[in-house]
Amino acid sequence: MNDSQPTQPNEPGRLPQSSAPTGWRRWLPGLQVLRTYQAGWLPKDLLAGLVLTTMLVPVGIAYAEASGVPGIYGLYATIVPLLAYALFGPSRILVLGPDSALAAIILAVVLPLSGGDPLRAIALASGMALVSGLVCVGAGLLKLGFITELLSKPIRYGYMNGIAFTVLVSQTPKLFGISLDGSGPLREIFLLGRALQGGQANWVAFAVGAGTLALILLLKRFERVPGILIAVVAATLLVGGLDLATSHGLKVLGPMPQGLPGFAVPWLRPEDLVSVLIGGFAVALVSFADTSVLSRTFAARLRTPVDPNQEMVGLGVANLATGFFQGFPISSSSSRTPVAEAAGSQTQLTGVFGAIAVSLLLLLAPNLLQNLPNSALAAVVIAAAIGLFEFKDLARIYRIQRWEFWLSITCFVGVAVLGAVPGIGLAVVIAVIEFLWDGWRPHYAVLGRVDGIRGFHDISRYPGARLVPGLVLFRWDAPLFFANAELFQKCVLEAIARSPTDVRRLVITAEPVTSVDVTSADMLVELEQTLRAAGVELRFAEVKDPVKEKLQRLEVLDHIGHDVFQPTVGAAVDAYLEEHNVDWTP
Repeated sequence: MNDSQPTQPNEPGRLPQSSAPTGWRRWLPGLQVLRTYQAGWLPKDLLAGLVLTTMLVPVGIAYAEASGVPGIYGLYATIVPLLAYALFGPSRILVLGPDSALAAIILAVVLPLSGGDPLRAIALASGMALVSGLVCVGAGLLKLGFITELLSKPIRYGYMNGIAFTVLVSQTPKLFGISLDGSGPLREIFLLGRALQGGQANWVAFAVGAGTLALILLLKRFERVPGILIAVVAATLLVGGLDLATSHGLKVLGPMPQGLPGFAVPWLRPEDLVSVLIGGFAVALVSFADTSVLSRTFAARLRTPVDPNQEMVGLGVANLATGFFQGFPISSSSSRTPVAEAAGSQTQLTGVFGAIAVSLLLLLAPNLLQNLPNSALAAVVIAAAIGLFEFKDLARIYRIQRWEFWLSITCFVGVAVLGAVPGIGLAVVIAVIEFLWDGWRPHYAVLGRVDGIRGFHDISRYPGARLVPGLVLFRWDAPLFFANAELFQKCVLEAIARSPTDVRRLVITAEPVTSVDVTSADMLVELEQTLRAAGVELRFAEVKDPVKEKLQRLEVLDHIGHDVFQPTVGAAVDAYLEEHNVDWTP
């Protein structure tokens, strides 16, 4: 929530009206919450924190195992980010922690570099958290919170479906009690098939894991029922009560170390730096994309504003904190956040109480979950991965815009074939290409007058439109920049060549043109010289003031003149008719 916006003091779930924080306080929204905290919120935040804890523990352990690090670090990566975000995060409702969407990315870096050493694995993962944190904080301070909007919905669907598929494939062998050393989803599928044919499956582990998964999915429809907690507790009691770990060789979590995370700098080898940097950037992109969407969703539901730049700072600080306290990259949670809201959460103190409860568990009862089977943990992650898939809206996109559907499929295949980190890099490249293509090859039109309709319109859509003799009205539906400057000039000259009458004046109807750069400015000067040599005058209509100022600053007007602008297309047509004494009735 953006604390600079006033809220109604008596409205449930809203902070009371307060003055906007200034200076360094604006970067610490949690202090503003404490300053205006109401006593009546405390029982609700405390209860919501305790309810939230029932999900934080099993999910944190499961996502840690899915990320290639021991389960205890999932609890460390739960405690520290919740405390950091409570101070730096702008949203009163978001819950941060380990996330299934990041598991495949972290695993893609940790698995090949750690060599099975858990201490090295957490050092690599913590390094990724630090990189992600620095990227997010830097982008937030530079007010770059808009950058995730560059990823279109089909591209987001593509990489999230790819990540969901990767997570699903990586956890399925654990469901059968099989350990694989594959690199990439396709190879893991091949190795899993060969392992099943070779009789390596532990069917008791599969029964426990499949039962846990079925129970989670069955209880998922009941929003107020802690399905994950019930399923995990049931699996733990079953395995412990029947001693299945000893009698049937089920792999279990085992005793966790007692105590809280300590400060530790994740020292990396020089040869690891490139992979950690790339992975950290990928994590930052995915985590902030998810967090911004979730933050906007709850802001709209609660009718509160959202500050994407402060959201990026809050997420970044949380990642930095967990990186220095034996954690791994985290994000907002689309499953735990609704639990907190449904339990009556009022402020970020819900997360603080949840962190305290998890800490007490580590201090007082670290062996409580020692019989938790790995196949049940895999079931928790698989259930989350299933929730990441998006098919319904993709079907709609296929129906209304086929090329964007195939763009999404390309991103999905990239993640599934190349792996999470290269696949997300491919998605970003495709997003940039898509963004540039719209401006590189934009729509343009020659305008004419259509009887019975006010204004001037595209003659390709209205073939019966009347043209003004000797005048070409040319509209360019994009900013002018280096990538499309040559095309603009070519299209203008072609429009003049296709005119049915000798052209005396060209009017660029520039209302859609929002910017120009040096390359396009030089092109306009060159175009004016070419037109003047051919006896054609160059004029502009509906140019925005910021664009005029840029044309002045880029010295375009020094060459083509300062009296070349008309406020509207109609005014430009009237000026042409009067100056050239053309008899034409609009």
